[in-house]
Amino acid sequence: MTAAFMDLVDVTIVNIALPSIRADEGATFSQIQWITAGYALAMGAGLITGGRLGDIYGRKRIFLVGIGGFTLASALCGFAANPEMLVGSRILQGATAALMVPQVLSIVHATFPAHERGKVFGLFGAIVGLGAVSGPMLGALLTEWNLFGLEWRPIFLINLPVGIAGLLLGRKFITESKAPKALRLDPVGVVLVVAGLLMLLYPLTRGRELGWPLWGYVLMGGALVVFAALVAYERHKTRKDGSPLIELSLFKVKSFAAGAAVQLTFGLVCGVFFLVWTLYMQVGLGWSPLRAGATGIPFSLAVSVAAGISVQRLVPRFGRKVLQAGALTMAAGVVLYIWEAERYGQGITSWQMALPLLVMGIGMGLIVAPLTDAVLSEVPREHSGSASGLVNTVMQMGNALGLGLVSVVFFGVIDEPLAAASVGAAYADAFQHALWWVAGVLGAIFLLMFALPARPAQHVEGAAGAEVASASGEPVDGEPVDREPSVGGAREAELVR
Repeated sequence: MTAAFMDLVDVTIVNIALPSIRADEGATFSQIQWITAGYALAMGAGLITGGRLGDIYGRKRIFLVGIGGFTLASALCGFAANPEMLVGSRILQGATAALMVPQVLSIVHATFPAHERGKVFGLFGAIVGLGAVSGPMLGALLTEWNLFGLEWRPIFLINLPVGIAGLLLGRKFITESKAPKALRLDPVGVVLVVAGLLMLLYPLTRGRELGWPLWGYVLMGGALVVFAALVAYERHKTRKDGSPLIELSLFKVKSFAAGAAVQLTFGLVCGVFFLVWTLYMQVGLGWSPLRAGATGIPFSLAVSVAAGISVQRLVPRFGRKVLQAGALTMAAGVVLYIWEAERYGQGITSWQMALPLLVMGIGMGLIVAPLTDAVLSEVPREHSGSASGLVNTVMQMGNALGLGLVSVVFFGVIDEPLAAASVGAAYADAFQHALWWVAGVLGAIFLLMFALPARPAQHVEGAAGAEVASASGEPVDGEPVDREPSVGGAREAELVR
């Protein structure tokens, strides 16, 4: 629970401090993007591999390596001497989180008997919710307080006592466990995924600053070749030992293929919105980190309330329509936000933002909680673990891609250099431009959701149970399941950034 809280807080705490990091370190806008995108890319690329390492070498061992590495990477972030070191440390942080996070639910399953897991998952949900809501405010307070003159650095250094405590407690109290028949590693698959995404993301983030050189277009075109090579290799890996990084047969299931597309595009929406939102409030409007963080409270609360209602009451009755209503509601909130930003201009206040943020939060809550179960509901039982890991990997990749696209949809409409007097208006215009893109993508998500099951059943007799059971490599109801570790619920709440 300590590790899950630390990971989630670290994701949500950073965005609010980005303008302060840029001002203090003199970072470029592309470096600001990579502070968040590098974490998402490294984590997404390593999630499935991190889970398999736990199955093979012991979940406690890999968990301790992960939490120790995460704590060390946090220290490197906190003491980074320049933007390049901070970006590198964030990538290391994401990679070590990929070792730590997949073990959490696997260890829960290995530690607690079935009749006790309900209470554990209830506690887990509370911890996730607390991390999602408290992260932005904690980041705002730590940045605003400027403890010991350290500016933004305490947002990373706060992980040190928490991580050390988690390391010591985990060493003493966690019981070691392994999967009886773990799948093999696929390092070539990981390299191809990372290479393809880097070839796509690097030109997107640097292209505007460099005047969109020819090599950028060549790299982006080459990314398609790398992804084609990835598909070919994964087919070979499936035939060779049955343990590919990506289980390609899953994409033959219509609902899963569409759901993966929804996860990718929804991650893209979140990557774009939350970065441009904090830049708009702090750089465009000149607000303090504390005021910007407090402005987001209605959004976080709306997401939490709507998520609980959607799963418990709405989805069992209305099925897929709840998710589609969420996409349309969130799009309506975005359009309302655009209207208010244009109407009130630089004089807009936090309370005037409250209504569109509430509407957007309700829409997001209707999507994030039931989406994974809807995507996995028609996946065969034997592939439940692989599908869960892949869904969350796709979400992280979408987030990284969205952060890369900020260069196009936000910074791409800002003419630099800007005179001090025109910064606010330029950022406000760019914010509205980016939000139109967000609204358009949400419309596409609404259409993609028609391919999801009309009334998703619990994933193979219980999504959470099946996914977590698969993490241990043990049978569910006497039948064998895929031995891929699940990282389902742990990652979903990170959409609340």
